Amino acid sequence: MPLDAMMAAACALRDAGHGRVQTWSRKVFIPLTQLCRDRCHYCTFAQPPQPGESPYMSREDVLAVARAGAAAGCTEALFTLGDKPELRYSAAREALARMGYATTIDYLIAMCAAVRDETGLLPHVNAGVMSREDMAALREVSVSQGLMLESLSLRLCAKGGPHYRSPDKEPEARLAMLRQAGELRVPFTTGILIGIGETREERIEALEAIAAEHRRYGHVQEVIVQNFRAKARTPMADAPEPDLDDLLWTIAAARLILGPDMNIQAPPNLSADDFPRLIAAGINDWGGVSPVTIDHVNPEAPWPEVTRLRAGTEHAGRSLVARLPAYPAWLGADWQAPAMRRAIMAAGDAQGYARDDMWSPGVALPKRDVVASALSVSPEIADAVQSALAGDALDEEAIVTLFSARDADLEHVCAAADNLRREKKGDAITYVVNRNINYTNICTFKCGFCAFSKGDMAEALRGRPYDLSMDEVIRRTAEAWARGATEVCLQGGIHPHYTGETYINLAKAVRAAVPEMHIHAFSPLEVSQGAKASNLSLEGYLRALKEAGLDTLPGTAAEILDDEVRDVICPDKLTTDEWLEVIETAHRVGFKTTATIMFGHVETPHHWARHLIRIRDLQERTGGFTEFVPLPFIHMEAPMAIKGQARHGPTFREVRLMHAVARLVFNGRIDSIQTSWVKLGEEGVKACLNSGANDLGGTLMNESISRAAGAAHGQEMPPEAMEALIRSIGRVPVQRSTAYGAVAQETHQRGLNAEALTPMIQTPPRKKREGANDKTERFEHAG
Repeated sequence: MPLDAMMAAACALRDAGHGRVQTWSRKVFIPLTQLCRDRCHYCTFAQPPQPGESPYMSREDVLAVARAGAAAGCTEALFTLGDKPELRYSAAREALARMGYATTIDYLIAMCAAVRDETGLLPHVNAGVMSREDMAALREVSVSQGLMLESLSLRLCAKGGPHYRSPDKEPEARLAMLRQAGELRVPFTTGILIGIGETREERIEALEAIAAEHRRYGHVQEVIVQNFRAKARTPMADAPEPDLDDLLWTIAAARLILGPDMNIQAPPNLSADDFPRLIAAGINDWGGVSPVTIDHVNPEAPWPEVTRLRAGTEHAGRSLVARLPAYPAWLGADWQAPAMRRAIMAAGDAQGYARDDMWSPGVALPKRDVVASALSVSPEIADAVQSALAGDALDEEAIVTLFSARDADLEHVCAAADNLRREKKGDAITYVVNRNINYTNICTFKCGFCAFSKGDMAEALRGRPYDLSMDEVIRRTAEAWARGATEVCLQGGIHPHYTGETYINLAKAVRAAVPEMHIHAFSPLEVSQGAKASNLSLEGYLRALKEAGLDTLPGTAAEILDDEVRDVICPDKLTTDEWLEVIETAHRVGFKTTATIMFGHVETPHHWARHLIRIRDLQERTGGFTEFVPLPFIHMEAPMAIKGQARHGPTFREVRLMHAVARLVFNGRIDSIQTSWVKLGEEGVKACLNSGANDLGGTLMNESISRAAGAAHGQEMPPEAMEALIRSIGRVPVQRSTAYGAVAQETHQRGLNAEALTPMIQTPPRKKREGANDKTERFEHAG
């Protein structure tokens, strides 16, 4: 094939497999030792022992490099070292003995673990040809390993060839390691080195061998096409380098042989200013680029700055996306040791790429440098947005496409959502003056995301258990009314001694104490528990709550409406169908409810899409949802995050997208999208109010659940602060009722500049009355 035709075919395959995502890994390069028993004729990395110098980096030096990388936002620690130096050099053997290690690999294992545990960086290991046992041991402390196949040509190992006197370059030894990686389920990087004397036929032979092993095991996560660079003071210093056309031909051949899904990489620093042209041959990855360390294998070739890398990538019509050292498809339990899970979860986003920034919900959003993208909007995103604006019911794949938006696509989705918000709601930003009353934090459920609940009658790590007296509930309600509140939101843990009458008596007591107060109370889980304890149907129990004075229900406990996720984060809670049944029944009885999503932990964009579709479908049947409320997961004190089993909340890109995509998906169905100041802070909610949201939720007065999880945004945003925030972005503040009705001016004025809250009384748990059974009413005096 002519080169142009090959490259066009390769790009078509690449685009079919990867779209326009062009990945790279932000890394530090850790050359643990530059001693090597091999004598490759082109290598300047390998160096003999130097008098007075340690043959190995010390633990302190390794961690210093890793910490510098972590501070610069890196996620990868690339360990590169020579093959088995202790077999050639006594200096290596002596140094290892002094440090207490038998082999270089033993020391490498310890350093990988130290970097992972002390800096959070994810080790990727290039340690030459290793035994099966060594690879298995390294699998426990790294996310991926690598070995360049380079070439299968035996000629190159003969006298006069570049691999002469380099036993670890024997083709069969390297092929055997490639196979072992597959057998051990190790995500593996390999590739070929071109321009060292091999023929094009031999390059094809090597690529076909890689393809065959990958078909067998599925473990080759990337293939590097690396061009030889002549280096001074080497036997090949005067050897000709492959020209750019030869490199482009080989990259295109690799894509045609390896197919659309393979990740194919060519190092940008080895092509100097020509690096953007490599995209046209079919690569989809730039490999590791370091803002901290040089390329120790090719020290004469500096990394391109990230701004240049981005500009060159976007000029070619592709979107630069940072990844982890293991690609998304190789991050699951099938491929990763349990010991690596914590670091992987902390570093990744919902798609399995690297987090865009170090921010997490619950902390203040730092100032962000917005980099304008040179990309146009992709056709897939434009089509999905257009369909949503037309009122079409987007399917799962279209919604997932919207959630994949980055760069220009991200801004297009958010702008479209904001325009739709303006069309539906104008420039009014609404809020409700309310008070949260969490009447108990004792709960029999063990949800992995919850830092609020405490065990029955037991001390817990984060504060004491409490069970409010009815007097305290009524006192807080009356105080809230005096401070301008129109709503109390009542929710709590599932107390083992509460019965169906508990919730009914709560509603009755609040209604009797402050008849004008809107009672927004009881999650679907509490309703389900109350119905079971009362031996009533859901409909019967909901009607009893309505008669007791309940006005509306919060659509909480939804988390993610997909049992794949619920089985992980809340296995003993309501199933998806059970949650939907409670809400649909509530709508049928005449209650309005909200709908929520709690995102940013273990789920993927596919789960988000299914959640939105289930909410949308229910709304089309009942029309009972007043608003949709995205709740970003706050990880700091959440049990599953403490155990390393969850991500560190959604990224800021994902937060913006959740609000924007919800606006688009619910077009014509749910008109109010709320954003949470408790989770996101002022700067975070401003961004969401410019991405499709139109409501700031409640002033809250007391916020317990997010604060227990580690949020630092306070317990109350009073009306004057709400209104100042809204005006700061050029919008019009409007206080609303829970049902989005008007609020009397006198009530509004009462809420402005209200007196400070009096201290809360967190009533400690009380033992059941002597002789009482489990059905005894906890709030018997309230009836």
